[in-house]
Amino acid sequence: MFRIFADPANTAGLVIDPNLTGGFKFEVLDVMANQKAVLKCPEEMYELIALIGTPGRYVVSHVWRARDDVVCAATSTTRLSLIAGKYVGKDDPVSVVRAQRGFPALGEVLAPFMHSYFVEGWMRGSHWGPLMPVGLKNSRCTAFDGPPRIVALGFQVANGGIAMDDDGRPMISDLFDDPAFDLARREAMEIACTLRRMGEFEPARLGAEAMEYTTLPKVLEKLKDRFESTEIEVETSVLSRVQANR
Repeated sequence: MFRIFADPANTAGLVIDPNLTGGFKFEVLDVMANQKAVLKCPEEMYELIALIGTPGRYVVSHVWRARDDVVCAATSTTRLSLIAGKYVGKDDPVSVVRAQRGFPALGEVLAPFMHSYFVEGWMRGSHWGPLMPVGLKNSRCTAFDGPPRIVALGFQVANGGIAMDDDGRPMISDLFDDPAFDLARREAMEIACTLRRMGEFEPARLGAEAMEYTTLPKVLEKLKDRFESTEIEVETSVLSRVQANR
């Protein structure tokens, strides 16, 4: 969302389209505290990055065009694990983004996905993985229940409905079913192989805070009584070294 609506290196319309140069407003949700704040770009670009640079806590839930508050994008932000307090299934987030005619062009919306990115939620929602843009025919998650995949469907809206073809079928395009995203797919597989070679060691696996909402705590619960204090042993060891020095 940042690349599409706030990054002029990605979205040329932010520089050359008078309908976009006024910038956009981002609603950022704190999923831990269940609070939200609205920041405007480009004026508060750095502050926005300061928040959403921690995606495990801060997520973009809505985007509006600043000059008239027209909704540009909406993103699902709920986390099953935070709602239930434990692992009850994977999150499958979805976004709806408006393009063309006073909004970023469709090509500007898709351009960020020419490369892969790290996202949470690979196997059992417990691992980092590379985001792979794929067409619908390749949307089946296989290797290690992944890699995490994203599909993009494009459609025209007219008179309150999806535009139909002459046969009455919805005119929907499978946007990532295109060789333009081959590089991102290759990057994703290279990253996926590197992460899997690490096995169950961070950073392939999520950090401890995120793992609190997975099945791992049940395993660790069995071991909690096996740990003993080391304070006495440390003090004795230090005392022995002091006496030896004397």
